[in-house]
Amino acid sequence: MKKLIAVYPGSFDPVTYGHLDILRRSIKIFEKIVIGITDNPRKSHLFSIEERIGFLERATEDLTTVSITHFNCLLVDFASQIGANAIIKGLRALSDFDYELQMSLTNRRLNKDVETFFMMASEESSFVSSTMIKEIAALQGDISSMVPDFVEEAIADRLSKKPGDQ
Repeated sequence: MKKLIAVYPGSFDPVTYGHLDILRRSIKIFEKIVIGITDNPRKSHLFSIEERIGFLERATEDLTTVSITHFNCLLVDFASQIGANAIIKGLRALSDFDYELQMSLTNRRLNKDVETFFMMASEESSFVSSTMIKEIAALQGDISSMVPDFVEEAIADRLSKKPGDQ
């Protein structure tokens, strides 16, 4: 029987409880999950790839069937490179589905051997997005129920620095 290996792609800037919910539910289905972090050129990133990998490593240290890496090629090519036969995509709302359906059909056209699995966000995290978290934090709002404490601290630290600070 073929091993069920999935890639869970995203920018994860920052990782949220919504991301972790989808991941923890997915490990019940897939034998191995590779979190593939990518830079989305349409997004402004708060954290470097290395920082995001570190956050995810810390948030998933108890998950032995999960690994984390970075990729900068087509998602279906990355999936083939790591031996994945599935892509996990979390959906929060109908607007997510429209975009993700288009991507899924495109990926299938590029590689018919890699299937996309859509997982609905849990009720508690259906409104959470990394972009929204950054906006709330920038306005000194409480994000403690949306991200791990070490991510909350890193966001506060990053946003407290003035432009040009290191």
